[in-house]
Amino acid sequence: MSIRLSVRDGVATVTLDRPEKHNALDLADARELGRVWQRLRTDAAVRAAVVTGAGSRAFCTGIDRDAVADPDAVPQPHSPFAVEDPLLRIGPKSNDLWIPVLAAVEGMACGGAFYLLGEAEFLIATEESVFFDPHTTYGMVSAYEAMGMAQRMPFGEVARMALMGTAERISGRRAYETGLVSELAPPGGALEAALRCARVLAGYPPAAVQGTVRAVWAAREAARERAMAHAPSLIALGNLPPHRQTDLFHGRPRGAHSAPRIR
Repeated sequence: MSIRLSVRDGVATVTLDRPEKHNALDLADARELGRVWQRLRTDAAVRAAVVTGAGSRAFCTGIDRDAVADPDAVPQPHSPFAVEDPLLRIGPKSNDLWIPVLAAVEGMACGGAFYLLGEAEFLIATEESVFFDPHTTYGMVSAYEAMGMAQRMPFGEVARMALMGTAERISGRRAYETGLVSELAPPGGALEAALRCARVLAGYPPAAVQGTVRAVWAAREAARERAMAHAPSLIALGNLPPHRQTDLFHGRPRGAHSAPRIR
């Protein structure tokens, strides 16, 4: 299994450990990640958590495309009002976990990584980190990802990122300037910076911390839930068929730049 869990001083560290695949998640990893968050719900010794990716090249690049290349891998409902998405339950809040969860980002964070980032209390990254959303490039609707980021970034910034696809990437510095990232750490230092914050939170009275987490999320959830209710039909109506997505993923998309623009 490619999900590692360690606990020390009241802080759980959850590591996506497939660096050779840029920490992309296959279907088994996605299920295991959900189980990890559920396990932490009942562990009173864990009072905060950090999620990160192994290595320095990527935090996470979303779903492993090879894992879902077979149309039967994730059977879809025969309705534009429902969608079977294997990443919908990979986040802590989707598994009813309300200890604070921080994200430590090194390298790339893109696509389905935003399911995780959207459910973290705050993000710590490095200037070398890059954030982008490739969905539109490959004929896919950015729905859940864009909705999660729309609650963290100014409208114009998230719209630009979601629409520009692989043609443009947001640097760690720009992500910090727009509020997506709360702290910039030196190269290789994102995890330690996140653990430092998590240890502080783990030292506070747990009920007060978790109550504050719930309060902050209560302010967000009404708009988030209403938006997410529209996602299945938008995805079903706007996505290209899976084989066309795969063709674009493995080929050169028409109109794409030879190198992505980083800002």
